[in-house]
Amino acid sequence: MKVAVEGCCHGALDAIYQQIQTLESRNKYKVDLLLICGDFQAIRNHRDLQCMAVPQKYRQLGDFHKYYTGEKAAPILTIVIGGNHEASNYFWELYHGGWLAPNIYFLGHAGCVQVNGIRIAGASGIFKNHDFRQGHHERMPYDHGSMRSIYHVREYNIRRLSLLSKPDIFLSHDWPQSIEQHGDVQGLLRRKPFFRQDINSGNLGSPPLMGLLQTLRPNWWFSAHLHVRFEAIVRHGHGNQVSGESGPPVAPANPDEISILDEDSDEASAIPQGASPTKEAAAVARNPEEINLDNEEEDDVEPPPRLVISPSETKFIALDKCLPRREFLEIVDIPLPSDTPQVAVGQIIPRLTYDPEWLAISRAFDQYFNTTCHQAAYPDEATARERVSEALDWVQENIVRKSSSEDRKLPLLVGGCQLFVQTAPGPGSEGNAKFQQPPWYTNPQTVAFCDMLGIENRINPPPTTQD
Repeated sequence: MKVAVEGCCHGALDAIYQQIQTLESRNKYKVDLLLICGDFQAIRNHRDLQCMAVPQKYRQLGDFHKYYTGEKAAPILTIVIGGNHEASNYFWELYHGGWLAPNIYFLGHAGCVQVNGIRIAGASGIFKNHDFRQGHHERMPYDHGSMRSIYHVREYNIRRLSLLSKPDIFLSHDWPQSIEQHGDVQGLLRRKPFFRQDINSGNLGSPPLMGLLQTLRPNWWFSAHLHVRFEAIVRHGHGNQVSGESGPPVAPANPDEISILDEDSDEASAIPQGASPTKEAAAVARNPEEINLDNEEEDDVEPPPRLVISPSETKFIALDKCLPRREFLEIVDIPLPSDTPQVAVGQIIPRLTYDPEWLAISRAFDQYFNTTCHQAAYPDEATARERVSEALDWVQENIVRKSSSEDRKLPLLVGGCQLFVQTAPGPGSEGNAKFQQPPWYTNPQTVAFCDMLGIENRINPPPTTQD
């Protein structure tokens, strides 16, 4: 299967799809699947913009609303995760995952699905230690703090993801902490010298994500966020990991790179309010292309314990944002299971299905989902895995075996449960409320997902039953 992987989208869907079609025509191949690693910006209307944590000058509708309203159709099955510049209200509606628009699927705050048997897992958002161990307490209307904390990764989701068996692909917005040590560090610093301080202190990237990488050991790991293309190979089960000096060099420019002819609107950076002199000095070395927000200091946390399994490799690729002359697109070939349906030689029919193991994890861990700042204690790993095993039996009995016989090979087609429904209007209907945050929407896809698993919908229940 030919998979296109995109770094930061920033609402540029038209350009991404158009240029993929150009690549297909030029190279005589067909891209079967598009993966987008965050900052997707699923903006349905101007009111959604009021829930995106960016300075006012970056609050632009982008292209997504055309795919949401049906004005345009996504030509490729597209799976996305969230970053730190999103319409967080819409992503919250689909916390467990769901269709953002026809043929565009959000993996959720954390999730795992399958496309023709290829397992794709991912984590949305970025890491901040001060929110990591909290529950999902944010409620609309968001204030200055909750508009940012809502996209901060929670321990709840890292623990759930750590219980997965090996996925083929993992998507994250953040880089795993110290991943640069498994590639050409000096080459990275020549292009991004302002990374030096974080690299020297071991603070570049997310500690929980490196813990997941070492635990899950996926074949591929794709990230974005830092607006640079970077390759690394993490070798598992060989004692000490490879150092930056012995890692692979950064590849030459990707011949499949997209070049989009519009203005390069680099983001501003700013020193966080109330920062100490030390942090003010450090802020000068920050990425000048990243949108810098208040309350976004870098923190530290211990990663999850690493499992001991057989030797393998994880190929890591980080990608840039969608702008001219930037390396933001990668085309990779992922082997399919031998029984994958094809309509002709070399032509794939992409089929998105639930992952039964992730459904079991979602059911087993639902009791630990918390909608307050306080997070209840988690079970130890042995207990957690036992509960997931019990939940998997339930999933097999109540979902898989009750699926239609005609889809027996792929019995959990997402479209059989979650059907795309517009919950908010498109742009042009906001009136005088254009610059106000939108109302609470109950998303039927979340209702359907919770009903399927027999869990309570605490994400967006009807307003009369809200907390």
